[in-house]
Amino acid sequence: MRSHLDAADPTPIGDATNAAALRIFIISDVRLYREGLAGSLSRRPDIDILGLMCSSENALGHISRSSATALLLDLGTPGALRFATEIYRLAPGIKVVAFAVSDVDNDLIACAEAGIVGYVQRDGSIEDLVKALRCALRGEVTCSPYHAALLVKRVAALRNSRSVGEKPPGQTGTLTGREREIAALVREGMSNKEIARSLRIGSATVKNHVHSILKKLQAKSRGEAAAALYRAHLEVRPSERLR
Repeated sequence: MRSHLDAADPTPIGDATNAAALRIFIISDVRLYREGLAGSLSRRPDIDILGLMCSSENALGHISRSSATALLLDLGTPGALRFATEIYRLAPGIKVVAFAVSDVDNDLIACAEAGIVGYVQRDGSIEDLVKALRCALRGEVTCSPYHAALLVKRVAALRNSRSVGEKPPGQTGTLTGREREIAALVREGMSNKEIARSLRIGSATVKNHVHSILKKLQAKSRGEAAAALYRAHLEVRPSERLR
């Protein structure tokens, strides 16, 4: 590996200049994943590892200003989808490839709506990651034929709903103040237990609110709800925070 960023310190170590076609960052909150992937991928002559990060929030500004061509993102990292959305907004030239992708249909759709262009499932190999990265650099999207068909159906459904004047799913106007607060934390990728600790309320209460949020957003999963919240750019004003 020619250069990298320490997971806790966004200061480059060594010279990051290179002629590699793929200049990538790796983001995962699991140190073994970060270092293991870096060790394997850095042996490839056309891949240069620019940095390793455990916190996508801290990495956002640095990566968006870097010379990176791609980002390898662990979807298990808290706030991963929101981070992918922000990278797409700030630096659309950086291709985001996700690994540890679930096989849930709506989760894949949420990834596509966040701007992710490569998908490697939980049982994928290093070769699958390399293929996804190289395809992304060429402007291609990698996914299974089944998932490709799923995305085509999604596009068709959106077009049909607009043509008949239907209101697209994911509207947040009907959420209560508390639901908006919890929805914003769901958007951050927090679990029910994490939300309960953050707001100092019971897990059962959070579960009930999340169920109501999914119903109001017409979402079948937290991933689909998160995608709807990204589209709505949900923010919680200080006056809406309930203690």
